[in-house]
Order: sequence, then structure tokens, then C-alpha cells
Amino acid sequence: MAVSPRKARNIDHLVLPVTSLELARERLGRLGFTVAPDAVHPFGTENACVFFENGTYLEPLAIHKREICEAAALKGNVFVARDQAFRFRRGNEGFSALVLATADADEDHKLFSGLGISGGKKLEFSRVFESAGGNKTTASFKLAFADDLRSPDSFVCTCEQVKAPPAKRGKLVEHENGALGIAEIAMGEPNPSDFQYFLQEVLNQRDVNAHSFGIELVAANGNVATYTARGLKAWYGIESGCHGRGLRFRAFSVAVKNLDKTEKLLKKNKVACRRIAQRVVVDHAAGQGCVIAFEEAGK
Repeated sequence: MAVSPRKARNIDHLVLPVTSLELARERLGRLGFTVAPDAVHPFGTENACVFFENGTYLEPLAIHKREICEAAALKGNVFVARDQAFRFRRGNEGFSALVLATADADEDHKLFSGLGISGGKKLEFSRVFESAGGNKTTASFKLAFADDLRSPDSFVCTCEQVKAPPAKRGKLVEHENGALGIAEIAMGEPNPSDFQYFLQEVLNQRDVNAHSFGIELVAANGNVATYTARGLKAWYGIESGCHGRGLRFRAFSVAVKNLDKTEKLLKKNKVACRRIAQRVVVDHAAGQGCVIAFEEAGK
């Protein structure tokens, strides 16, 4: 019996813990992003997302009601528990999770459990989605979690849109910096190949590009790289190395229409940036979570 080839998963969004949504909105606005209205989760966190034309998005995540978060974590809410753990270990700014799209979170949970990489019980929830024009609808989601215990500061989950928000987000996907979508996720780890199996399974991708700077796996709509300290410095200008063992999300790159125009906008807005490896890189500042790079689409 022939075995069907694997189909790599799509990147859905990135979870970026921030101190406050007000701070994130101001900083991301200076970077040229259009930020959606604030939204509150039923388990005590809140976000103000940046949506892109290609369907990916950024989720700056803050604490709305601490007591609700703590109660949810005690009841086994993995998403909140991991956010609390991240903030305890790494502070209130960072890049904590990669979320991948799925059509069947129940099946993913069974798969991750069978592979010994489940991050805990599934999560189902609904929240209000507000369009740029102020129209409100309810969106529902189901998450399945994958985890490698050697990496306490990062996790991966798949997200099924049970009741999807509006497919056309209008002006929310129009960005002054020309952003089109997430192009690459960059993790750090001294020996990337130690985590090859985990990444292959969660991305549903067997093909690995191994090189002197690390390993790369191609999701259906972007690159997922794990770099050594040398790789982080070469591609993102990160000088601080890998901070010990275990996968940590350190940066991401956004595809833009015209890199020169994006760079001019950043300088006009007095955002410090530099050219590195055909990218414009912005070092971390409060409100943006981590290092953010911009690269020209198609190059």
C-alpha cells in the first residue's frame, strides 16, 4: 500500500509576550504595522494582533486579569500556564510560541501524544473579533500542544479555526511598511540537530537543510530555522549567543513589498535599524517581543 507524502503545515501565527498592549501598539505602529483592536481571551490574557495578507499574523500577548489567568492555569489551561512560566523565567517581553494551522486539532493531539511530544490537554475557546470598521463577530478555536521538555522557554501548538473570523480583514492587512507576511522564524540552540526530530514531527516536514549555521525546515508558507550562536549573529545580528541548551525563539523575519521603502519609513520614525544579509534588522525594544527583520518578498 502506497504511503501518502507528508504535507508540511502552514505557519499560522507567533505568540509574543509583551508588558502591555498599549506599549506594543505604540512600538509596532512605529515599525509601520497596522494593529487590530484589543481582544480579551476568556482565560485572562489579551492581544492586539497584526494580521497579514498571506494569512499569518503576530499575537502580542499581555495579561488582562491576573487572577483569571492563575485560576485557568490551575485548571490545566496549557496556553496560560506556559505564558506564566515564560514570564517567570524570561520576563514580560519575548517570543514564546509558534502556532501552526490545522484542520483537525483532535487528530493532532492524538498524534503528539502517540509520539511522546504532547504538551498537555487540548484547549477550546471563543473570543470576540473586531474588524477595522468596528464590526464584531465571535471566533472559536481549538488548540493541540506539542512540547519538548528540554526546551522550557518555547512550545508549539496547532490551531484549528472551528468558527473562523472574517477571511477578508480589510484595512487590518494594509501596513505602512509594506508587510505581506511572516517569512522566517529563527530559533537558537548550540546543537540544532538535537531537535531535528521534534521539529520534523510538528511541522510535518521530513526535509532538512543542514549547514554550518544550523538547520532549516520549510513550512508550507515560510522557513523555520534553528541557528547556532554564529548563525544568529550572521543573519540577525544577535550577539548574545544561545543562552544555554534548549530551543528558544529569538527572532522572525517579515516579507515586505519594497525593502528600501521599509527602511526609509523606519528611519523616518526614528527606529534604529541596520542592514544584515539582505535584511533590515530591528533590535528588540519594549513592545515588540524580540528581534524583527524585514526582507523583500521574492528575494
